[in-house]
Amino acid sequence: MTMTTMRRARRGAATAALLGLAVAGLAVPATAAAAEPAIEVPTAPVVDGTTTWHYLDDGTDPARGDANLRVWTTTGYDDADWKQAPGSFGAKGGKLAAVGPHLPATLLNHYLDGTAAPTVPTYFFRTSFELEPGVAAEVGQLVGDLVYDDAVQVWVNGEKVAGFVDGRVTGTTNLEYAGDSNGDPLASTFTADGDVLVDGTNTVAIALFQDRASSSDIYLDVPKISLLPEAGTPGEPVAVPPTRVILTPTETPATSQSFSWLAGDVSHTSGQVQIRPAAGGATRTVDAYAAGTVNGNPLQHFSATVDGLTAATAYEYRVGLEGAWSGWTRFTTANPKATDFQFVYYGDAQIGLDSTWPNVVAQAEAKAPRSIGSVHAGDLINTSSNETEWLNWFKGMQTSAATTNVMAAPGNHEYSGDKLLKSWKANFEYPHNNPSTETIGELAELAVGESDVAKQYAAYFAHWTAFATETVYFTDYQGVRFITVNATRDTTFLTPDVLPSCTGVECPQTKVGELWTQFQAAWLDHVLTESPSKWNVVTFHQPVYSTSAGRDEPILRKYWVPVFEEHDIDLVMMGHDHTYARGYHNDDATETAGITDGPVYIVSNSGAKHYELETPEKNVWTNNNATQVLRGAGVTTYQVVDVTKNQLVYRSYLAEKTANATTTLPVGAVYDEFTVTKLDDGRKWVTEAGVEPPVDPNPPVEPTPVDESLLTEANRGGVTAPASAEPGEEVELGLGADRAELAVNVWLHSEPQLLGTPTSDAAGAVRATIPADAPEGEHRLVVQSSEGELIGWAPIRLAADPGTGGPGTGEPGTGGPGTGEPGTGEPGTGGPGAGGPGTGDGSGSAGDGLAHTGAEIQTALWLAGALLAAGAVIAVIAVRRRRQASDGSEA
Repeated sequence: MTMTTMRRARRGAATAALLGLAVAGLAVPATAAAAEPAIEVPTAPVVDGTTTWHYLDDGTDPARGDANLRVWTTTGYDDADWKQAPGSFGAKGGKLAAVGPHLPATLLNHYLDGTAAPTVPTYFFRTSFELEPGVAAEVGQLVGDLVYDDAVQVWVNGEKVAGFVDGRVTGTTNLEYAGDSNGDPLASTFTADGDVLVDGTNTVAIALFQDRASSSDIYLDVPKISLLPEAGTPGEPVAVPPTRVILTPTETPATSQSFSWLAGDVSHTSGQVQIRPAAGGATRTVDAYAAGTVNGNPLQHFSATVDGLTAATAYEYRVGLEGAWSGWTRFTTANPKATDFQFVYYGDAQIGLDSTWPNVVAQAEAKAPRSIGSVHAGDLINTSSNETEWLNWFKGMQTSAATTNVMAAPGNHEYSGDKLLKSWKANFEYPHNNPSTETIGELAELAVGESDVAKQYAAYFAHWTAFATETVYFTDYQGVRFITVNATRDTTFLTPDVLPSCTGVECPQTKVGELWTQFQAAWLDHVLTESPSKWNVVTFHQPVYSTSAGRDEPILRKYWVPVFEEHDIDLVMMGHDHTYARGYHNDDATETAGITDGPVYIVSNSGAKHYELETPEKNVWTNNNATQVLRGAGVTTYQVVDVTKNQLVYRSYLAEKTANATTTLPVGAVYDEFTVTKLDDGRKWVTEAGVEPPVDPNPPVEPTPVDESLLTEANRGGVTAPASAEPGEEVELGLGADRAELAVNVWLHSEPQLLGTPTSDAAGAVRATIPADAPEGEHRLVVQSSEGELIGWAPIRLAADPGTGGPGTGEPGTGGPGTGEPGTGEPGTGGPGAGGPGTGDGSGSAGDGLAHTGAEIQTALWLAGALLAAGAVIAVIAVRRRRQASDGSEA
């Protein structure tokens, strides 16, 4: 029986019962029938912090030999001999003491013998609540909060409804160890469908697992379990708008955009994006795919990518489905010709998500009105399995995430209670240009062959290629390549489900964490080598140069810093340490104080969690050939980066500070500032605030086009080019063998547009690409020397491929090429075609679709008028003949 069928059956039974009461009520006065109260779902929690639980903590099996191992989760089970007490429950080293930040109210027996390890493997808890007749059928969802250490499973009336960090639970016995050694207790939210409930007594049962026999603590708290009224059923969408709407970039943000959101109701089993030009035009509808349900939340996540967009264009969009749309929201695609914009860089949000985080984001948005998006250095939340934390993170980002792109890196807390990053991949949609054996260079050769070692390498690389999807990626935005990598190393997510056997020190299983880092380093080398962008920045979580006390990442430093230095990456933006630091590798220092010429390494913190700085003696920077220009503790910051053609201007702002902050600057002040200046020839300087970059003794000369009036037959100069080409096509120009290896400027006239500054090959040829938006018609390709001296020019005719249809806002017209017949389709989205005009909005000119001179246009208009006149005469003659024929037949 399906969920929908079950719910309808339950409602039918409830309705029948009410009808029975109604029939019985016919025998009583009408006033009594009118007083029958409506059935309401309780608004107060059915379980809270005062609830008494029955619990078993002596290491015995609650099944007591029953063939049904889970009999203890059912309502009829007798737990009268179990201990009873209200929560929370726990132990630290066998005593009633704090477990992380939580102090238990009730002490659990920690050890099997009562005094020392081994620990009790599993603890069992039971409680119950009552529902009045008819109430269960009206409950849509049961929602509960849990705080636990190490793993937990939840049942309601004998049906399992949730499990957290329970990947090791086999289910073959009630007593087993499970968990991932997460440190402090985790917080999670579970949700169950109302169908698990019944009128009368309902039983909640919980199994709490120790991670290992030597575990130092145990903890469980159930702050509340609440009931939510029925909102809708699958197949019957309810008019509730989506939430968590977020834009994430594609690899080509000028012409495409990704969208993600959380359904507004459980009945929303499909989703769509609707998008239209903000200036007006047709609305496109694009289907989304279901990205999954996570953390016990039954609401579906959706993602969609829309391509075929126009660069530098404002669009409006909404997400959801018919009857349950979000509001229309605006964003703008990237402009490949623009260089000036801002972006925001955040460190860990993690703690203070309902207070500090929205305040930090609001300050950043006010300081960066031209921001195209934000980069996040991991630990967006504290516990990935906690839906409340995700709710608060998205609430803080509500406007920013829906209007500009979010480029986030996962941190170690994204794995907290979610080792396979299911929440991450449900919430975000990122480019699938992650590492693979095709993009890791020589490292891929380790996976070639039939040896056990090669087979195991192949298994790891295949698994990591799949897992790295949406956690390791890049996007190119207006001259900046934003690169995100995954610095977390955890055996659970790094291990394939099926791993070929291998023995010996050469097997990759002996160095998984290091190999995962090297895998990404090889990919980094590839994407930086291939980068077309002037600026390259990278974001990840754990720093290559740690700042807070007791932290160090030598493996990341070993593999990643050499790549950053070799490619002279511009900004390395990190988090994790809950402090602030900024500096450089000592090899990048110059002879001038306040000026370096290599990567800038930054650690920042954007939440309410703060750590102490490392001591000078153990400073990871100074002990590893690096210098801290600034470091600080007790500060919460955000960073705004202004991008222009030749500069990145970085400013860090104080958003909050603690009483122990290492700065006397007020909140709102600029905390740190520097400028990266880079010329087109690759020379670069990083200058401290107030320090001017060196004066270029030989500044590059900006190309200046030749005056159009000076282009005559006498100075064509022997330059050759194809007679015609299509917009967007690459063409070859011949300059002559005597101009081999010559740096030149290539222009497209009549309205001069620089196509590039190539160097001719040994035969004296250069190649240039005609802009895709170049107008059709007669043009000239003009070649200068790098000093601006005219070398020559050649004519070229630009024409689109014939028969592509008329211009407009819908489908292209279908008229034949060159016939002047009108197109018969809907108004077109393509460029002007070779047929006649489309019949819809925005239909274009008939004819060959090329750009023309004024004389040609006048001639065309004269011919069109003549044809129209001739057509009118023919039409009149035809009408007269029909009338004459008609008169003759009637006579």
